[in-house]
Amino acid sequence: MYKFFAYLNRMKYINRWGLMHSALNENIMEHSQQVAVVAHALATISNVYYNGGLDVNSIAVKALFHETSEVLTGDLPTPIKYFNPEIRDAYKKLESYSNNKLLTHLPSELSAEYAKIINDTDETEHRFVKYADKICAYIKCIDEVKMSNTEFYKAEKTIYKELRDYRCPEVDFFMDNFIEAYKLSLDDLDND
Repeated sequence: MYKFFAYLNRMKYINRWGLMHSALNENIMEHSQQVAVVAHALATISNVYYNGGLDVNSIAVKALFHETSEVLTGDLPTPIKYFNPEIRDAYKKLESYSNNKLLTHLPSELSAEYAKIINDTDETEHRFVKYADKICAYIKCIDEVKMSNTEFYKAEKTIYKELRDYRCPEVDFFMDNFIEAYKLSLDDLDND
């Protein structure tokens, strides 16, 4: 009996934003799907507008699996994870350990294939997943601020600045062309 996919199914029980009061709970399963959609969009924007030559499907799949280690570690809040280099490096080791432990719950032939996804070594693809992850954090802030949750006001401004400071044309394109629509109600989305 192999347990890899049963572990991944537990992603729905691990909530994000543990240090902040959220009006809407978000788990890492939902988050991973959203990051995959945005990462795919960023890679597609790169290919269409900036001659990126990226494998959009590979980037989307890596985004879909980017939080797998958290089924064993839980979600460590970003301010703690990046508090100092020692904690950051220790957490990276813990993530790697967790991912490798998960891979033992697959037949060896499948483990080798999934290792290529969850132990991502492609720097460019990894960067696009990180950009998408940050955009999704900003979208979470938008959702919370729309619900008048003051807990996210500062985070919204901080993350927006971080996104603009990337000076990444794909991120800028997404922010300039798509992000405002996230602020609309359903009625406003339907209003052409």
